[in-house]
Amino acid sequence: MKLKLVPFAFVCALAVPGLAAAEDAAAKECSATITGNDAMQFDLKEMTVDKSCKEYTVTVKHIGKLPVTAMGHNWVLTKESDMQAVANDGMKAGADADYLKADDDRVIAHTDMIGGGEETKVTFDVSKLTAGDKYTYFCSFPGHWAIMKGTLTLGG
Repeated sequence: MKLKLVPFAFVCALAVPGLAAAEDAAAKECSATITGNDAMQFDLKEMTVDKSCKEYTVTVKHIGKLPVTAMGHNWVLTKESDMQAVANDGMKAGADADYLKADDDRVIAHTDMIGGGEETKVTFDVSKLTAGDKYTYFCSFPGHWAIMKGTLTLGG
């Protein structure tokens, strides 16, 4: 039995188009995972939502050990200009409301409040976002929003 060896360059040429397609699919992935820890830090400071996405899902993983009552984390999305007021109203709403004012129209999307070792997610309609507007995501637990925040952009 005779084996034929295929030249390495030929194999690479065949693989590159598949690699490019995989990279394009990853770039248009309509989800993100963000972690929060006991040091009040998110691991992502920026998220970009591709405008071709109909919905976008954010998964939050609390990789710390402290309970929700001591070091709870959530993910709240607002316009940049609304963040401070939403955070202040959330403190007034209290822990039972996950530090979010009920039915607040300024909140585009939010997850539940979670403690160490827990995970939560939210899926929202991308049509709620407008290209060129500035969006901020943050944790609404009292005192966290000043540190645990980032920017979300509609792109693509």
